[in-house]
Amino acid sequence: MMKWIKLAVRNIFRNKRRSLVTLIAIGVGFAAISLYYGYIHGAYNGLRYMAIRGEGLGHLRINKAGWQEKGKMQPEQYMFSKAETQKIIKLVTEEKDVVLATPQIQVTGIATNGIVSTVFIAQGVIPKDDKTIKAEWAKFAPITGQTLSDEKRYGAEVAKDLARYLNYEPGKDGVVMAPTLSGQMNALDVQVVGVYDTGSDFSNDKFMRFNYDFAQSLLDTESAERIVVLLTGWKETEQMRTILLAKLKAAGIGCEIRTWEELSLSFLKQKSMLDTMFMFLFTIVLVIVVMTTVNTMGMAILERTKEIGTLRALGLKRRGVSFLFALEGAFLGFLGSILGIILHTCVWALIEWHPPKYTPPGISMPVSLTVDMVPPMLFVLLLSFVLLSLFAAIIPARGAAKRNIVDSLGHV
Repeated sequence: MMKWIKLAVRNIFRNKRRSLVTLIAIGVGFAAISLYYGYIHGAYNGLRYMAIRGEGLGHLRINKAGWQEKGKMQPEQYMFSKAETQKIIKLVTEEKDVVLATPQIQVTGIATNGIVSTVFIAQGVIPKDDKTIKAEWAKFAPITGQTLSDEKRYGAEVAKDLARYLNYEPGKDGVVMAPTLSGQMNALDVQVVGVYDTGSDFSNDKFMRFNYDFAQSLLDTESAERIVVLLTGWKETEQMRTILLAKLKAAGIGCEIRTWEELSLSFLKQKSMLDTMFMFLFTIVLVIVVMTTVNTMGMAILERTKEIGTLRALGLKRRGVSFLFALEGAFLGFLGSILGIILHTCVWALIEWHPPKYTPPGISMPVSLTVDMVPPMLFVLLLSFVLLSLFAAIIPARGAAKRNIVDSLGHV
């Protein structure tokens, strides 16, 4: 086997210029795919963190059975009572992978400064639990002013575009109006404690956050719309949904549980777009690598037709000729991939040292461009490129091996 390998390596470097062009094509293609994959890997992590922490979705959201279909039309019938809320939180927090289970309530109404009015959507949250969910997100989207607190029950955090429209600033007062669950209009005074960036252009002009008790007072209810569950890690999401559904059903509580992926406004759409772009790029590079390798091996076979005829005359079988050229193609793929890994590492190190900033579509704040180093993906790509180059070399090699020995020996 070592003789075959030595022969294949020598043959590759017969025409150094042509082999170098092929290696560069494979290396650049490899680096392009691996760098883009590293980018989308980092983007997925960022979008996931933004959904779970930034949007405050947690990992799971528990609603009463039928809420998604009928909850907006008959909210009072599809909300958890105070006793049910306490029971659910107790059952959920018994699981070791659960960090937090907290009740929330959503309010839709009209906010005014006495001159201008506009529609708002607010989340009623327990301040200390909301801080636990937000965690490190507060560093990426700092609040101007203060955060919600139990001491200031009537305080509110306002998204920056909504605050600009209503001329709200920390310390200023306003009025919020919303229909109660029984259908009557209720109005309460509110004081702006902080102005924040939601992270999305689509929600910065309408979102607010209230203290949970204040939101209940505005809706005139003691019920909770949902229970938000925070887990130790996102990979446990599906498994925990199955466990909690079974556990709550056994306890006689009818509910529906949705994951952060299903609830996020943008994660699945942006992931689908990035996946499509990756497949498009991969297909282009694949075609380039295959055609370059086929061209290189085709030219090598054309130049070595007499040599192939001599080998066949000495007793080398057709599959032996195909194996030799396939081995040469595999080595081209391997060496090109090594070059690609070197290029990938250099670019990755440069980005890590000085990451450029950009503002993605739909996102309201600039983010750093990051490329993750994903060793398993590099190994998969290396193996893929070796196999691709191997099969690309077999295509012209099989044709050469089938030629008549006399014709091969007489080739000019």
